[in-house]
Amino acid sequence: MENRQSPPILITGGARRIGLALAHHFLSRQQPVMVSYRTWYPSIDVLREAGAVCIQADFASDEGINAFAESVRAHAPRLRGIIHNASDWVAESPNASLSHVLNAMLQIHVHAPYLLNHALEDLLRGQGHAQGDIIHFTDYVVERGSDKHIAYAASKAALDNMTRSFARKLAPEVKVNAIAPALVMFNDSDDEEYRQKALNKSLMKTVAGENEIINLVDYILGSRYVTGRTFAVDGGRPLV
Repeated sequence: MENRQSPPILITGGARRIGLALAHHFLSRQQPVMVSYRTWYPSIDVLREAGAVCIQADFASDEGINAFAESVRAHAPRLRGIIHNASDWVAESPNASLSHVLNAMLQIHVHAPYLLNHALEDLLRGQGHAQGDIIHFTDYVVERGSDKHIAYAASKAALDNMTRSFARKLAPEVKVNAIAPALVMFNDSDDEEYRQKALNKSLMKTVAGENEIINLVDYILGSRYVTGRTFAVDGGRPLV
């Protein structure tokens, strides 16, 4: 992955948090990067200055997803991998339209990766055995469920299942895996009471941090054998 002429890695939702950290990690290793972003942040200009191709995208409709795929194809004849990081977190609430909540979660977590994987499949193929990768970011709640984010958990469960289906479809040229994190990092606005309550939910009593995810992504990309698997990054929460 040190050759700047290698195909880019596409990261959806690359403007903030883990997507942004992954983009900077790859750029620091001279790995070309493409990112999608829904809302402009100053981080997008920083990524562009570092050499990333940044494409504004609206995944709220299938038309927006397909338009983004066409933009990717216009910039790159090949892709080293696709990391599906774009996500949203909408809860059921008394004032919310349940149909809207469900459709929104399915749109970003199911429609977007499903359509993009199909639309960009040929950009990942043709490079040799296990030379392409797709990584889906799912969630710890896939196995546990959530009484306050039912649609969110269901959509991430669908994405987890698609990991195995696409792994079957694209092997052996392309490996398809998933990462299922619990709490990765806090927001600056999280108060001390919330942080301590969250830490107490795991055996390890800490957050994963971006490097934990980066190291796992590097392992997945470097493997020539592992596919169709979901890697839990949850600090032992199921055992608490």
